[in-house]
This record gives sequence, structure tokens and C-alpha cells, in this order.
Amino acid sequence: MPIGLWILLVVGILIAFGVGQRVLDRMRLTDRQALVYVVFIFVGGIIPDIQLTTYWSVNIGGAIIPLILCIHLFIKAGTTKERVRAVAAAILSGAAVYLIGRFFPAEPEGMYFEPTYLYGIAAGIIAYLMGRSRRSAFIGGVMGVLLADITQGIINGVSGVPAAVRLGGAGAFDAVVVSGIVAVLAAELIGEARERLQGGTSKKDMVIEDGEFVKKEEAKHEKH
Repeated sequence: MPIGLWILLVVGILIAFGVGQRVLDRMRLTDRQALVYVVFIFVGGIIPDIQLTTYWSVNIGGAIIPLILCIHLFIKAGTTKERVRAVAAAILSGAAVYLIGRFFPAEPEGMYFEPTYLYGIAAGIIAYLMGRSRRSAFIGGVMGVLLADITQGIINGVSGVPAAVRLGGAGAFDAVVVSGIVAVLAAELIGEARERLQGGTSKKDMVIEDGEFVKKEEAKHEKH
């Protein structure tokens, strides 16, 4: 079973037992919503890819459901600033994954590790650095992987390269799952540390919004 499915299985069990409730709250997801998405992604990942064209195919669990989840989180974003960061995180993560793919061999046999995991980890970390909040980091990580595949597919078409593009399928499924988890974990662990270290008197006129400090006036303005 692919590592992505194992990760989803563990995440689903943790959510069922109430672990990570605060993370879900900050992402504005209920336990039930999170479990539904995890189950759909898991089941969708097992279902064969849907062939769109001769060279393009899409996986329900690796692309369609994660895309729906990202749209859901994007709509739930508390501020315009967070939405902008989510878009920027997705673009930069996608660029990073694409560039990594250009420098690493297509066949992993000559490597000491599976490059798919590197794509996911890189996308997740860059997404956190750009997105900061749990929601925008997750969106950036997941969409970054998908955007990289879409970009490669477009380049293949323009260049006349007859290569298959499997959106969210095969190794891309693992990369999507890993990137989302890494992004959220980075936002939670590093973000929590920042909140504690920077939460002194210098921040007395600020409030925490999704893992980052913003001015009280700015937070009120965004909410209204």
C-alpha cells in the first residue's frame, strides 16, 4: 500500500480519537468534515485514474478531492491577506516541485530515496514559509504539487513530448498527501513556537489570527 494511504489511515485514526482538535479548529474544519475528506481521499486513491485524454488522467483521491478541500479552506480563510499568501504559496511550491523534478532522474532506482517524498516535503515547507497559517500552508502544499504536474503537462504538449500526465495518480498521490501533512505540521509546530516566543509585551496590541500576529484594528477590519 502506498505511503500516502498509510499516512491517511493514521491521520484518520488520530482524528477519530480527537487528536489534533486544535489544528482542525484553526483550519475551520470539524472532526466530521475532516474524517469525510480523509475517507474520500483514501477511497479515491484506490480507484483507478480517470482518463481525460490520450496523455492526461486524473485521480479522484489524489487530485479532485484535495482540490475540493483546498477550495473549501480558501473560502474559509479569515482574511484577504491569508488568501493572497495561499495563492503565493501554491505558485512557489509548484515552481519548487517542478524544478526539483528537472534536476532529479525520472527513474528512482539510481537514488537512495524516493523523490516523490522530496517533492512533498519541499512543497510543504515552502508552503508554510509563504502561507504561515495552517489553512494557507495546506493549500499551498497540495496545490503546489498539482500545479507542478499541470505545468509539466502543458510543457509536454507545447514541446510535442508524448508523455503521460497523471494528476494525483501514482507517486503524485503520495506527494500530495505528504505535502499537505508537512505544511500543516510545520505551521503548527513552528507557528506555535513563534507565538510563544513573540507573544510578549511587544505584541500587546496584536491578536493571533491563524497562527500569526496581526493588529487588532486590522483583524476587526477584515472580519467586517
